[in-house]
Amino acid sequence: MIRRLINKIETLQAPIVVGLDPMLSYVPEQIQKQAFEEYGETLEGAAEAIWQFNKKIVDAVYDLIPAVKPQIAMYEQFGIEGMKAFQKTVDYCKSKDLIVIGDVKRGDIGSTSEAYAVGHLGTVQVGSKSYTGFNEDFATVNPYLGSDGIKPFLKVCKECDKGIFVLVKTSNPSSGEFQDQLINGTPLYELVGRKVAEWGEECMDGAYSNVGCVVGATYPEMGKVLRTLMPKTYILVPGYGAQGGKAEDLVHYFNADGLGAIVNSSRGIIAAYKQEQYQHFGSENFADASRQAVLDMKEDINSAIARR
Repeated sequence: MIRRLINKIETLQAPIVVGLDPMLSYVPEQIQKQAFEEYGETLEGAAEAIWQFNKKIVDAVYDLIPAVKPQIAMYEQFGIEGMKAFQKTVDYCKSKDLIVIGDVKRGDIGSTSEAYAVGHLGTVQVGSKSYTGFNEDFATVNPYLGSDGIKPFLKVCKECDKGIFVLVKTSNPSSGEFQDQLINGTPLYELVGRKVAEWGEECMDGAYSNVGCVVGATYPEMGKVLRTLMPKTYILVPGYGAQGGKAEDLVHYFNADGLGAIVNSSRGIIAAYKQEQYQHFGSENFADASRQAVLDMKEDINSAIARR
């Protein structure tokens, strides 16, 4: 699966992923109004609004990007109806030949971890038949419970040609409370990075592994170290733009071959029409604002890589 993602990145010259994390406050009033007229101010109405919002953004940007990353919590907050919108979003993105990274941050042990892996990436057996659940291409995974929580995902990745991105150093300000703690003089995030590289050797797909990692854009110096520790690991980089990550800080997340990282932007793309530089599009043309934001992000990152 990582090889397919790399091929799309190279074809489009776009090492970027759009995070489909739709808070209801991001959805323009006209879309909310239409959904509420049909379903009322209900969970179903909210889910319909975010689904229609997602669909219009995907229609505007799918030819520019290799992948999307829906954050499942933004859908779970609306209950079952929100999860239906999540599934519609995944299915629609795949119909547009986009790779889907399910930002689900699952992490458990034994049969529970296996069920998560099967539900998001694999197939579940029902009598004599098998079915796919959410059917994302990649999923984000929390490694805090150790190998017991990761091995079921590795098994599904091998069986179904899927991938995972393991949390190593996250972009949030308090991540250091645990991730930066020293263990025999080595930061915990480095120990996790080494373990990710070890797990990755079991799931190689060409020059890179189907076991990737998450390293926040807000910690570029740590990113440099982790890039060296995990040369065959693709890095998913959140935190660009709205969280303060800058393109020039991200160049060391990439290997000498110009590959090795994919940079995420969520509200910087999907809520671009709310930003001053894109306000001239207006809420009626919010998807056009998102398209322009993707083009600007692509230029920003590629220019920084070229200057490296």
